[in-house]
Amino acid sequence: MITGAARGMGVDITQAALAAGYAVVATGRDPAKIPPAKNLLTVRLDVTDPASAQSAVQAAVDRFGSIDVLVNNAGNFVAGFFEEITPADFRAQVETNLFGPLNVTRAVLPIMRAQRSGLIVTISSTAGITGQEFCTAYAAAKFGLEGWAESLTPEVAPYGIRTMLVEPGFFRTDLLTPQSTTYAAPAIDDYAERTRQTVTAWTAMNGLQGGDPAKLATALLTLINSDAPPLRWAAGTDALKVLEDKAHTLLHQATAHRALSSSLAHTA
Repeated sequence: MITGAARGMGVDITQAALAAGYAVVATGRDPAKIPPAKNLLTVRLDVTDPASAQSAVQAAVDRFGSIDVLVNNAGNFVAGFFEEITPADFRAQVETNLFGPLNVTRAVLPIMRAQRSGLIVTISSTAGITGQEFCTAYAAAKFGLEGWAESLTPEVAPYGIRTMLVEPGFFRTDLLTPQSTTYAAPAIDDYAERTRQTVTAWTAMNGLQGGDPAKLATALLTLINSDAPPLRWAAGTDALKVLEDKAHTLLHQATAHRALSSSLAHTA
């Protein structure tokens, strides 16, 4: 079962899963945009609506009898400086990119627990590993996904259910297009020039990203089919660098004030 299958990376993951012989439930807000195929069920799903998630999962089970793999892929991008992102837009970002996967996973888990098997794949981002300016809302949601998935893993492992986080770098999808990205309206002079520079750079990058989403989808299927899918997978050389740099940064931060950090225990 793949969310956000009507566009972007979801299209490539759906095609790869079908090519690998999976029966696929491809979901999206507009399932009519998903081309028909053998062993494919298309279902309307708004991930922000728990009732919609329950209905989509029920349709999947009614058609195929079980759900072996869930790919939480649906998402969007609200970009801008924190002060300029409206509270409503910030909340909407978290609703889609964090609570969306939670809603779908909550609907799927009873099925996987009953069958004592399953794999929950969640498409996160390097923004879930390292924050950066202009990404406060997006990173907040993706950091939330990382913590949620890490914490969920030991909860469901006794029932044969595994999890895998995927952190893609920049891939040539529609993430930076107007259909997927919402920029905060400029309102504060202090940020105006940096906003212009960032939007110009990202717009120029659209369609030129280094990562090939078809290759990511094929690699993802390789990991899904492996005996031990990783708990976290960096997708792309740029993603590898982000994770490695963050590991070095955390180690430095842990040791920079070691004596002070170690001096806080009660004395007998």
